Amino acid sequence: MKSEEEISRRRGEVSGAVTYEWLTQAEAARFHKDPDNFKPLRASSLVGQQQQRLSDEREGLFSVIDEFNLWRSKPELAEAVAAIKALTAVIQRSEATTMMGLEIDLKKASEALKAWDETSISLSAGCDLFMRYVTRTSALEYEDIVAGKARLIERGEKFGEISLKARQTIALLGKDFVQDGSTILTHGCSRVVLALLKLAASNGKHFHVICTEGRPKNSGVEMANQLLSAKIPVSLIIDSAIAYTMEKVDMVLVGADGVVESGGIINMIGTYQAALVAHSMSKPVYVAAESYKLKMFISLSAHDS
Repeated sequence: MKSEEEISRRRGEVSGAVTYEWLTQAEAARFHKDPDNFKPLRASSLVGQQQQRLSDEREGLFSVIDEFNLWRSKPELAEAVAAIKALTAVIQRSEATTMMGLEIDLKKASEALKAWDETSISLSAGCDLFMRYVTRTSALEYEDIVAGKARLIERGEKFGEISLKARQTIALLGKDFVQDGSTILTHGCSRVVLALLKLAASNGKHFHVICTEGRPKNSGVEMANQLLSAKIPVSLIIDSAIAYTMEKVDMVLVGADGVVESGGIINMIGTYQAALVAHSMSKPVYVAAESYKLKMFISLSAHDS
């Protein structure tokens, strides 16, 4: 298999909907036997970003993007929580001498994060919620910048703790939806869904999970491996077998990248068709998602962005 340096070089030589990265991951997923050896191609870039962050710190520089990527590299943290942690770090490191200046620094950092990855709904929602939760406080009216910063940091850290616990809260509330002897179809690799199913299993529930492959990144393969490690019975199917398999399914359980005002969800491609097939066969569809993924946006079709 080609080295990551060769992959990076070749990525620049292709364009279009089917990229060299897509083909490489598909080929690797096809032959790999040990899931631990199948890593996302961006892992080396994350290490580079962490090294760059340390270099910047030595030089007295601070990048909210590097801080975000550092937190995002932690497997237990969602993107929105990583954004909250990064914005809290902005407050801690800001050299503003007034509360108004600090608010400006925060707004600039929030906009920089959202512009860095315009496709991430959860990142955008996390930034917006942080700004509303943290900056709408009397702390901004303090004349004392030290006391004001302390108040904002306290609120930012509290918001981060609440957001981090959201996954456990959803699992606690959602485990009762899992019935003994049921068969559950899931699409993609959602850490919220994983936590919910693990908790249900640890509470003595016996059930079977059907995971789709989740091409091209094989997120469903990762989900299946995680469930197997928790000793939960799993079957893996190709994405196009959803309709064929739905007859055996009791419920569909998926996560979400974002939740919009109209009540719709944004998730990995294929979720919509899974929901349509489930609806046609009168199978319930449940979505497990944290409240910080709520985006002030109304979607009228699957093509809205």
